[in-house]
Amino acid sequence: MPRIFHIPGVIFLLCAFVLLFLVSISLPYLTALDIARVKFKSGSPSVGPDSNSIHELRFGTWANCWYENSGTRACSPANNAYSTTIYSNGRQDFVNVGASWTRGLAVHPVATGVTFIALLLSLSTHVTFTLLASLTAFLAALLTLIAFAIDIALYAWVKHQVGKLDGVASDTDTAPGFWLTFVSFLLLCFAGCTVCFGRRRDRMEGATTYNYSWKDRFRRRAY
Repeated sequence: MPRIFHIPGVIFLLCAFVLLFLVSISLPYLTALDIARVKFKSGSPSVGPDSNSIHELRFGTWANCWYENSGTRACSPANNAYSTTIYSNGRQDFVNVGASWTRGLAVHPVATGVTFIALLLSLSTHVTFTLLASLTAFLAALLTLIAFAIDIALYAWVKHQVGKLDGVASDTDTAPGFWLTFVSFLLLCFAGCTVCFGRRRDRMEGATTYNYSWKDRFRRRAY
């Protein structure tokens, strides 16, 4: 594969793999790489069995973490499908973000694994491996798009549920993990196209070389 296509394709795949790997770790291990984030302005809400008032709640791939007004941070146990119950002041009203909305977040590590396979295949310049690298990159892009759609659904549902709490003012925003997933999707699309175009250019150059070789032989025989 020509270097003008090969090197950018490998770089795109490497960057996408690193970003997806970080998002796959997420909460409770990397607390800055959450998917959705709720900041409470007033109302003194609380989470789960903990009755202490919180000012921020973060949703990650494997768990959620909340920040109490006292400055303490706590996280739920790491689990593939976790649920979150948010109480209003006095714990008289509550909303729930069920496990069905977080179970699909496990698609992130699956997309990470497929991206890693595409990265390994892209390191080869063999025509067959470059074709497989391109197809695998597009498969990883599809999985990442599914993961991003799940992130959007989780964000929308969290915002809807938190908005139902009486006497609680809050802002629900997308978090860094949300946008890293989107950037990874774009990088994988670029990588798949770059590898595919590089393979096509290889075939065109090979065909051109073959045509010139055939013409030279014909001319030599004519003389």
